[in-house]
Amino acid sequence: MSAFTDLLNGPLYGVMRWEQWDVLCENIRSSGEAWYVYGVGHGVPDAPIAGSSLSCALDEIGALLKRDHEEDYLGIVYVDDLSNAALVKIYDPNNLGATCGSSGRDIPPGWVLSRHPPSQIASDIPVSNNRRRWWHGLLSKLTVT
Repeated sequence: MSAFTDLLNGPLYGVMRWEQWDVLCENIRSSGEAWYVYGVGHGVPDAPIAGSSLSCALDEIGALLKRDHEEDYLGIVYVDDLSNAALVKIYDPNNLGATCGSSGRDIPPGWVLSRHPPSQIASDIPVSNNRRRWWHGLLSKLTVT
């Protein structure tokens, strides 16, 4: 298995509060590391992003989460290490299903941020036209490293 797959399927911690999301994003920005930004159901990214492109991706994802996840808690973001993340799994607020697996159906995340090159995540859930447009709009703003 790859480092990406090990992290994706390993123990992850829930980002339960919006304040934790803000701290996580700041830690990612200040790390100086390049990150792969992967929209599940879209192609696997060939190269990571860093700097202003990474900040833009974090801002856009955060804005989407705050707009579409109309709760005072977050709870749909998971990370391998809150203070030194290498992988962040983000579920689409418009396609949550039962992310804990209690429905018997495996719901893939909507997006994954990773310091390791990602591999394809299987998904039989079609990406909505709204999400496709949002994702392509985001990608048009990013410059790979």
